[in-house]
Amino acid sequence: MIIAVDGPAAAGKGTLARRLAQHFGLPYLDTGLLYRAVGRRVLDAGADPADPVAAEAAARALTPADLDRPDLRDEAAAQAASAVAAIPAVRAALLEFQRRFGRERGAVLDGRDIGTVVFPDADAKLFVTARPEVRAARRQRELAGRGIAADPAAVLADLLRRDAQDAGRSVAPLRQAEDALLLDTSDLDPDAAFAAALALLRARLPGLSDSA
Repeated sequence: MIIAVDGPAAAGKGTLARRLAQHFGLPYLDTGLLYRAVGRRVLDAGADPADPVAAEAAARALTPADLDRPDLRDEAAAQAASAVAAIPAVRAALLEFQRRFGRERGAVLDGRDIGTVVFPDADAKLFVTARPEVRAARRQRELAGRGIAADPAAVLADLLRRDAQDAGRSVAPLRQAEDALLLDTSDLDPDAAFAAALALLRARLPGLSDSA
């Protein structure tokens, strides 16, 4: 079984996808980490993440060890990821990795184009979103938890800028798949979001059991 979980930054899709994977006994892949790792490789080389040549070279040199780097969750990695993700050659280089991962034993994958590009025929698709100000507050709490002080207005501005970049790119833009189930987590805590997701999935897949 393939469950695709898409949505913008800080909507809660990663937390939800990991929990769904555990619940159904499926492998989990945070596809955003792939792009963050590529972006980090480009930054390490002193190049511009928007440079197609440098970004493609980084994508093709990516190794599983790159996904274990401790610096993939900071804002520099997030911005670099958004830049490299807009480059067709990078997406092509990473597409087969994602598909191979899902096809081996099924999976829950989260990202921005899982239901539209990576697995358009996924068994179920969720599009997880939340109001921008809610997502910005979540991101600020996340940063504070890592000991990083951030101005709320700057966090919101960075989030909106990334939203625009992700939605406006010419290749695999962020959008809700026509057959995706919409889940707005603005007023939901993680437990409530998980319960709502399960209800949506069971309504879409009546025969769904708690073990895939």
